[in-house]
Amino acid sequence: MHRFILLNWQPFTAMLKIAFHSLYAHPLPAGHRFPMEKYELIPAQLLHEDIITQDNLFAPHPADEATILLTHDADYWQRMKNLQLTEKEIRAIGFPLSAKLVEREIRICQGTIDCAMYALQYGAALNVAGGTHHAFANKGEGFCLLNDFAVAANYLLQQKMVRKILIVDLDVHQGNGTAALFAGRDDVFTFSMHGQHNYPFHKEKSHLDIGLQDGTTGSEYLAILNDTLPRLIDTVRPDVVFYLCGVDVLATDKFGKLKLTMDECAERDLVVYTLCKKHGIPVAAAMGGGYSPKVKHIVNAHCNTFRIAKDVYGL
Repeated sequence: MHRFILLNWQPFTAMLKIAFHSLYAHPLPAGHRFPMEKYELIPAQLLHEDIITQDNLFAPHPADEATILLTHDADYWQRMKNLQLTEKEIRAIGFPLSAKLVEREIRICQGTIDCAMYALQYGAALNVAGGTHHAFANKGEGFCLLNDFAVAANYLLQQKMVRKILIVDLDVHQGNGTAALFAGRDDVFTFSMHGQHNYPFHKEKSHLDIGLQDGTTGSEYLAILNDTLPRLIDTVRPDVVFYLCGVDVLATDKFGKLKLTMDECAERDLVVYTLCKKHGIPVAAAMGGGYSPKVKHIVNAHCNTFRIAKDVYGL
């Protein structure tokens, strides 16, 4: 597998680089169903366990407008930036619109771009937030305003850092925005394995969709993944993988409808990272969703993704 050399990207001692900014934990109205506190708790837990140090963390700056417009429509972006989205558009997104929320989104996008570039150098990097796969070119929905994987993928391709990208979306919800954004493209292959009878109820067409039935067990899930992903790697032959590792596949999740245990969710991450390392493919990961009633289950499952990436890649 060809490893691209990034010009003007300053080298330093290889380590697992993790995008995190204090704005990731954006304040929401009391009783909001999105567990925003997880974005503070994940790095805090990793630091507490000595899995990482402060040197692993970096704070992404806001993505610039030209980069955003490689993916998103100018009218949508301008109305978002100027806080002029309609009430209907804001309801579909699910977060109250504010300047700080917009800044959060563009920092997340830059964090995923930076993680992709770190991954190209060191094998893997992770964004504590991101995986905003329900955002389309001209609209947001499902807690997603901008599509960070699409923004990062289009940036890497425009800069000629890579030639082929594979998006592996294992969130329980289909990456409908991502599918629509890359429909008909052959430089980005979208793979979504999700609950067939879960949100979004109108599915877009990814390059490969696997819709799982309610109640799918961890053993069934892992068998499908172990059968599918190696064949995809061999067929697509990507220069980089973007991995959306939502933990809403857990049996404890309020909305997931699947039956994976904590260990089986971790095994899923191990399958992805081990296979990509075997083939010399860098991986940029973003956390995606998770809605277990106990936030400790969400945080522990996400932290497993970081633990496994560090172990597999030796960073």
